[in-house]
Amino acid sequence: VIIDEAAFHDDLKEVLKAAFALLIWGGQVLIISTHNGEDNPFNDLIKDIRAGKSPYKLLRCTFDDALRQGLYKRICQKQGKEWSQAAEDQWKADIYKFYGDSAAEELDCIPANGSGNYFSRLIVEQCMQPDIPVLELAVKPEFTAAPSAERVDFINDWIKDNLQPVIEKMNPNLASGFGYDFGRSGDLSVCAVLQEDAGLNLKTAFVLEIRNMPHEQQWQIADYITAHLPLFRFSAYDARGNGSYLAEVACQKYGAAAGEGGLLTTQWYSQNMPRAKAYFEEKRVSLPRNANILNDFKVVKLVKGVPTVAEIRTKDEHGNKRHGDSCIAFVLGIYAMSKEGVPVYEGCMGTGDLELDESREDFRSWKGCL
Repeated sequence: VIIDEAAFHDDLKEVLKAAFALLIWGGQVLIISTHNGEDNPFNDLIKDIRAGKSPYKLLRCTFDDALRQGLYKRICQKQGKEWSQAAEDQWKADIYKFYGDSAAEELDCIPANGSGNYFSRLIVEQCMQPDIPVLELAVKPEFTAAPSAERVDFINDWIKDNLQPVIEKMNPNLASGFGYDFGRSGDLSVCAVLQEDAGLNLKTAFVLEIRNMPHEQQWQIADYITAHLPLFRFSAYDARGNGSYLAEVACQKYGAAAGEGGLLTTQWYSQNMPRAKAYFEEKRVSLPRNANILNDFKVVKLVKGVPTVAEIRTKDEHGNKRHGDSCIAFVLGIYAMSKEGVPVYEGCMGTGDLELDESREDFRSWKGCL
């Protein structure tokens, strides 16, 4: 099996998995490609080979290697030209001029720093920290058909055991908000909860990943988060398709000043992806040290100059599909924390009368919503 231009396959891992079945019968797999950036599965494979992590052989052939082995002489022979060193040197110079900025990658086997991935692995990894929790919640398909009271009780118990303790550990003196990327069956729903410190840096309090969850229970969870985050500022939802439900009920309950549904259009991406990238480049945001989250950032590509989530699916260690879900949640979260927002008190609609207990320690935080 020969896999050509491997660096440009949409899902190289899956292609290799299929091809390696041939090895059982004593076959051979050849993986051939020029580079497509530093942050690319093809280059990751090369680094694993050099590190001794993968039992493959690596053959590196640069343009100069090919010339030394007679490439130009063979071309002259095929074209009926007379070879000379001067002609070869001029031909080489013309080839390098033709490739321009891509020459190192195409001719010298040197991967470029900019791989086409909008968020390079380096800028994302440098912001990752090991102490930030990632909460995972998945239910079986039959959960959707369970009685409403049973579903509500199940989520309430899960919140009490898993979500409440994490929120209670958050700094009560820092403003908080979140971005919510909605998924129902195929893709994840991911909620990235952020807090802003005195230096205007954003620290991830936790990330919540939800799979196969009914709409009603997703709102049950998002409602709890909104009502219980300290000094809540704003929330931003992916309002495409079914995600519009969460954005709508959030605005109905807490008011438009406390939440917004972003349509994630080309214009929205062009305005907000660069803002998010700047936070990573300046190390002004932290996120969990997690391979799945890192892979989610890799699917953002430049398309006609606009950072866009490409139609590429990755898989986690359990084989579940992902589609840049946590990346979008973080971009939405950074957008949310850039808003002014208003303090939110549980049950406050943003307008009207509401009796508050002024003896509560957090009353000062809530009274602005009246």
